[in-house]
Amino acid sequence: MCNQYTPASATQIIRQFGVSMRADYHPADVFPRSQGWFIRSAHHEQQTRELVKGQWGLIPSFAKTAHLPYSTNNARSEELEAKASYRQPWAKSQRCIIPVAAFLEPCWETGKNVWWRFERADGDAFGLAGLWNTWIDKSTGELFESYTMLTMNADHHPLMSRMHKPDPKLPPDAQDKRMVVVLEPETWDEWFTTPAAKARQLITMAPTAVFKADPDGSRQ
Repeated sequence: MCNQYTPASATQIIRQFGVSMRADYHPADVFPRSQGWFIRSAHHEQQTRELVKGQWGLIPSFAKTAHLPYSTNNARSEELEAKASYRQPWAKSQRCIIPVAAFLEPCWETGKNVWWRFERADGDAFGLAGLWNTWIDKSTGELFESYTMLTMNADHHPLMSRMHKPDPKLPPDAQDKRMVVVLEPETWDEWFTTPAAKARQLITMAPTAVFKADPDGSRQ
């Protein structure tokens, strides 16, 4: 799973993702339940994608309040059809791309937590798979935008399987280590518009070569 990331720079947003920049865009580090940014399909005459500000932690339509007692910043891709929080956005093609310059993951190979920083090896920003939802507070009519980041099993990934604290009770190939879902630019339009069954085929394991990963000295 991912619990901290740095959004893409304004330059990366414009150059890579083809959306109009917002005056309030500020790429500060994002944590669960804080405000972040995502890109979704738009139906405007001048653009087909829009940059949206929202809570990192999806607020499902059935929620009674925007302040959830449980975590929804990461969604297991294997459970999208089954989990109540994500079932409707997934079925309604409310899929988004999260523009990320870098994210952090914990490595426990030394016996203690050593944070690693992950960037793209080619210098571009990641386009990570996500879901979005617009929740309405029935008492005030206020709209809340929110999103979640998809994850997938990484037990057999040469790099990502090294992250997170291992469970000593489980064998190495059954730890259910998690990793983000990296979408390449040629799949972005399809991710926004294709039916759910076909969109699932885009949830694949990114090759190790995509990542530039090193211990983050600023966090040690």
